[in-house]
Amino acid sequence: MKIKLPEPFTFEGGERAVLLLHGFTGHTADVRMLGRYLQKKGYTCHAPIYRGHGAPPEELIKAHPDQWWEDVQAAMKHLEDMGHREIAIAGLSLGGVLGLKLAHSRPVKAIIPMCAPMFFDNEKQLTKGFQSFAKEFKQLEKKDEQTIDREVQELLDHSSRMFHDLGGLITEVKGKVDEIYAPTFVVQARNDEMINTDSASYIYDNVEADHKDMKWYEDSSHVITLDKEKDQLHEDIYQFLESLEWS
Repeated sequence: MKIKLPEPFTFEGGERAVLLLHGFTGHTADVRMLGRYLQKKGYTCHAPIYRGHGAPPEELIKAHPDQWWEDVQAAMKHLEDMGHREIAIAGLSLGGVLGLKLAHSRPVKAIIPMCAPMFFDNEKQLTKGFQSFAKEFKQLEKKDEQTIDREVQELLDHSSRMFHDLGGLITEVKGKVDEIYAPTFVVQARNDEMINTDSASYIYDNVEADHKDMKWYEDSSHVITLDKEKDQLHEDIYQFLESLEWS
């Protein structure tokens, strides 16, 4: 059965721009509601899909963090080519890690990492997350349970390089957080089941931004952009963006 795969989006709103970055095994649905909310408030929002994501799990284990890094740089260029000179970044999980890497590498208006890991101590949770994603995808393909179990196990058997490379990316970015000067709003779900929540305090304590804030969402889990406090999250991100000095 052919599945309709998700696509990148650009929601045009105004001169102020926000790059929205999804999480590991996720895609643009992670940040679509946030994008629509900000568009209504006058912001232009663009969200890419990194290579291997929004596709069959076999594609994901072939992909590499260097490709994801290229993809977020190309997404920034897309907004610049549209004429935007001031671009803030909001990234969920892996998207937050990639967003922090962007904020370290070049001038950005602000960085909003949401449930972004700084410690690669969650390979077991990630493996479980990847296993769930692979199983759900194969169920959508209408495969029988026996086939699904076999194919998912094959994927897990070939996924160690991907997790090793992902760990390398997280460790690399963690070592550069203290060289980030852009305004920062750290978002963290209290009931995050995927990452070490000490990551939020690590980012907040180590960024060198004069303008920085952190908020814990008491009733949310890892995919905070889709959870029960999402409306409050949208409003908080909007208020943070409004507090910046846009030209």
